[in-house]
Amino acid sequence: MTKNYIPIAIATILFTTATYAQDATGKKNVDKLCGCFSVNYKYAETFSPDIKYKYHDREDMNAMELVLPLENTDKKVVLQHLLLINDTMIIKHWREEWLYESPVLYEYAGSKEWNKKQLPATAVKKAWTQTVWEVNDEPRYQGISQWMENDGKIFWESTADAPLPRREYTTRSDYNILKRRNRIMLTAEGYVHEQDNDKILRTDKGDKLIVLEKGYNTYYRVEDKECETGKKWWKKNGAFWTVVRDQWQQYLSATDKITVKSKVDDKILGDYFTALWKDWSNNKVSTTELPGKVKEVLTKFL
Repeated sequence: MTKNYIPIAIATILFTTATYAQDATGKKNVDKLCGCFSVNYKYAETFSPDIKYKYHDREDMNAMELVLPLENTDKKVVLQHLLLINDTMIIKHWREEWLYESPVLYEYAGSKEWNKKQLPATAVKKAWTQTVWEVNDEPRYQGISQWMENDGKIFWESTADAPLPRREYTTRSDYNILKRRNRIMLTAEGYVHEQDNDKILRTDKGDKLIVLEKGYNTYYRVEDKECETGKKWWKKNGAFWTVVRDQWQQYLSATDKITVKSKVDDKILGDYFTALWKDWSNNKVSTTELPGKVKEVLTKFL
């Protein structure tokens, strides 16, 4: 009997070790997305099935970006992006959340509506879900994949429908779905967020491809001292956005469907939060009052 138990015990140990190694490797890769970066953003439309389509201008932009870990555990990492325009102008940018083997996935249906989907354990085994949140912490898209290594390259990739990107949602109305094929690849200098996107017009009759787009967001790691102004800004203002994030989470925990209004009284969500942030910064709204005020704003839009 003892002899029979030995191979079973060894197999159990090997399986546990392999699972832990996958956990640890993926976590180590996500941690490499934190830090101070000089970023180059490039986008170019590449092909349209409509020969009369007029291609939009290519975009090529540079910025300094600080990526701060707000939460960091073995199976959850929350990263806040800050744009550093200059020493006095810091912009809260997008946020990403990484969860290991998460069974929940919100799928974008269009018209600023997301539907909650429960995934089987087999679909999320050893996989990391990346959730991307808007500047005002409203949802954008989620993707799920294992971190992979092939031919010396370490990468994570997924496909997800999403709303129009910020760079276009105020200027475009010819499409309403961005099907994002995202690949995050680690490099010696930092990492690359590579995108192969479909700009789609979705109607009751189905999906119509408007144009394909290629994107390269290249993150070059620089010394942390280059982002000190961002760290100081977050130390001063992070409490406000922590409350916003918590109020969003309370709402998400209680619903299987998210619908966000584009405007209320001709103002977008960001207008309301900017005004509230200014009042809080000027002590017109106390930290005790803040959760209730944030909830009031969200209630207008949800």
